[in-house]
Amino acid sequence: MWSSPLYRGATVALFLSGLGASAAAPQITLFLVDDLHVSLTTAGLYYLTSITAPVAGYLIGARSDRTGKRLGLFRLCAVAGFLGWSAMALADQVWMPFVISAVVLAFAGAAGSQLFAALHDDLKATASPVGDGIVSIARMAMTGGWIVGPVAGSLLATAAGPRAMLVATGLCTLAQIVPMGFARTRSAPPGAQTAATPEGKTEAPGSRTPGGHPGVREMLPLLAFTGLYVLVYAGEPIKYGYLTIYMNSDMHLPTAVSGAVIGIQPLIELILMPVAVVVARRIGTLRLMVFGAAFGVVANLCFALTGSAAGMFAGQILMGGVWGVFAGLGIIVAQRLLPEAVATASAIFMSSPAIASALGGLTGSLGVGMFGLPHVFLAPALYGLVATVGIAVMSRSRHAVG
Repeated sequence: MWSSPLYRGATVALFLSGLGASAAAPQITLFLVDDLHVSLTTAGLYYLTSITAPVAGYLIGARSDRTGKRLGLFRLCAVAGFLGWSAMALADQVWMPFVISAVVLAFAGAAGSQLFAALHDDLKATASPVGDGIVSIARMAMTGGWIVGPVAGSLLATAAGPRAMLVATGLCTLAQIVPMGFARTRSAPPGAQTAATPEGKTEAPGSRTPGGHPGVREMLPLLAFTGLYVLVYAGEPIKYGYLTIYMNSDMHLPTAVSGAVIGIQPLIELILMPVAVVVARRIGTLRLMVFGAAFGVVANLCFALTGSAAGMFAGQILMGGVWGVFAGLGIIVAQRLLPEAVATASAIFMSSPAIASALGGLTGSLGVGMFGLPHVFLAPALYGLVATVGIAVMSRSRHAVG
């Protein structure tokens, strides 16, 4: 990892990405409620703005696969993130965060997918025998950022206000460019990659559709996997939107304790990610993901039914198990399901948190009004159950990956 400027730079950049995103995630609802004085229901609707991210991600990914310029697009997306979060910090009208998130931050989310596509290109060009491990370590760096971010964001918001915290998020996003320096990938020329046809011949990706991109049929396994991942992930926006409020307002936990509850998940995730890579090689990646999705079901039941600090910690530890499996291995599965267009595969898969945010935001907004806190967490438990069954079915299909 450290002998390659690309791998080293991507690792640091992904850490900064996780740091900034996780600092803002638990605080954005409080910012909307406390500073812009919106209701909890309206604040939950903020997550619906993420529905534009898949479109932006697909456009960036398709452009990347046509040109092969992964890192140039990565830098543009990082700049977009800085501008978006900085504008968010200056917002003084209710509509402004919604528009900024939908229009500007939608493109910022594609930065990470371009880094993973760049790693894939370089690993393929060098025929590295430990590619899965390198991708997993790079993803672990992002998880490391998520360990530090929630506590740092909470402390910064308490000390200097949520607007300062949003500016810091923007600076972290922009700072991703620095460790990458002038790194380049060793990749084949655009269009040089080939894909197997059903008859065993090869064809260039451009022959799949008039636009030079895989058709919908070729993308169906990827889309199915991404949809199931969305159901697994849908509990995260509900958790970040309402768990902090529940712990502070209803359970009256100290700020340090609630911050520790949020931060323990990525710590467990970080510990389990290298273990997941080893276990996946033995039993199969999708089979391991069945267990990961089931952990999410139990975790959300802890949030909904226990009503204690111990229950919150237990739920977050289980969620660490979920993301210990999915965080490092999900991007690898996605790229294997669409190997002829890895930037598109990466962008589609990494836009799934945005879709999940929209689904979770809508579910949380409606659920908190109908069922209140903490029973709103029963909804993501149900989503997770559906995902568990779906991944189990996919693991037995011809699209199962090792």
